[in-house]
Amino acid sequence: MRYAVLGTGIVGRTIAAKVASLGHEVVIGTRDPKATLARTEPDGYGNPPFAQWLALHDRIRLEAFADAASWGETVVNTTAGAGSLQALEAAGATNLAGKVLIDIANPLDFSQGMPPSLKPVNTDSLGEQIQRAFPDSRVVKTLNTMNSQIMVDPTRVPGDHSVFVSGDDPGAKQAVTDLLVSFGWPESSVLDLGDISTARGAEMLLPIWLRLWGSLGHADFNFHVAGA
Repeated sequence: MRYAVLGTGIVGRTIAAKVASLGHEVVIGTRDPKATLARTEPDGYGNPPFAQWLALHDRIRLEAFADAASWGETVVNTTAGAGSLQALEAAGATNLAGKVLIDIANPLDFSQGMPPSLKPVNTDSLGEQIQRAFPDSRVVKTLNTMNSQIMVDPTRVPGDHSVFVSGDDPGAKQAVTDLLVSFGWPESSVLDLGDISTARGAEMLLPIWLRLWGSLGHADFNFHVAGA
């Protein structure tokens, strides 16, 4: 399978490296590959510059958004939520049409400082906005409720814990579930919330996630849904 991972931040890098380790072909998409590779300073979170990371992952290559999306059979959006629609517009509706589009982004709004709020929230979600903007894509919201390391290695959190999927297309959700299982998630831990409107609930977990991160002082935690 060919995966196009849009976004060069820590989530994109983590997902791309995991997918490549499973034997898939992977391209990372960015707005301006030359500018991305020219950066020499760590990012705002202290992660090494992308070129340094890429040199350690010779099976992964970097392309512009449109080229990556055209090449990929499945597209993964890991861009910052505030810029996701613009990034996907740059990727191109034609290049996204008919493909499973996995949305991991969160619509965090930093305009009023820290902690960020959500925009949209409650009556809409980023997942829904993406599906409306790209109606020929098969959008599935998942993995946005946890740290990137847990996304690809659920054993970092002891015991049972949950990952959510939301989307309108049952086949797309099954394909994403299969990918999550290949990451190490037990199928019983993958909870199908329903159609893409249920992404509102998954995105609205972010405020409590951020507070837990601050309270615990680390990000090795996740949500577990228990029930009969």
